[in-house]
Amino acid sequence: MIGTITNTITIIVGSVAGAVMKRGIKPQYQGVLFTAMGLASLSLGFNAVARTMPKSEYPVLFIVSIALGGLVGTVLDLDGRFKRLVNHFEKKKVDGSDERGTLAKGLSTGILLYCIGTFSIVGPMLSALEGDNTFLYTNATLDLITSAVLAATYGIGMIWAAPVLFCWQGMFYLIAKLFGPIIPDALVNEIITVGGTLIVASGLSLLNIKDCKTLNLLPSLLIPVLFFLLKSLW
Repeated sequence: MIGTITNTITIIVGSVAGAVMKRGIKPQYQGVLFTAMGLASLSLGFNAVARTMPKSEYPVLFIVSIALGGLVGTVLDLDGRFKRLVNHFEKKKVDGSDERGTLAKGLSTGILLYCIGTFSIVGPMLSALEGDNTFLYTNATLDLITSAVLAATYGIGMIWAAPVLFCWQGMFYLIAKLFGPIIPDALVNEIITVGGTLIVASGLSLLNIKDCKTLNLLPSLLIPVLFFLLKSLW
């Protein structure tokens, strides 16, 4: 778990550093950072999809996953519930301008960037099965920079993404420890393909091109798991 602990600490450090920098960053520069994170999200998402989609044994599965997962998430209103929860704790600026919703967007984007990707899914599994933390240390370096930029834009509230990352990677670590030998590589590829698509959706939202309500799409990650479980029973 040392790799996951390191990754969690880097997000905390980056968030604090970014929040401190925010005080000296003018609004127009925050806008540039906002755009940069949107472009970075698109790049990371497209890269994940481009690397795993050609390996897919079921090319249509990710489309079905996005469609069904999006319907489930919309029915459950995950995006709306998350924003209402965050907005409940988010304070207004002293000058009276309402910033409600900005932290929610930042957290949803940060959580996706930190958690949904090759490093955060495969990394904990390699750590559990082979004791190799290379992926996790690489991810920690990337997250240190990303968390600083996000916190400079959205504030210290971005630090709440750290425990989410710890639980997420910890889950895969435990799964690999318990069931590692029976998890097919094909399933990991499908999850990463869907995850990359969600990161692209997050990037589109950041760039104000399309509000994809990315959190409503999160159940999409469970569809490949259910598919492979049903397939194993046939």
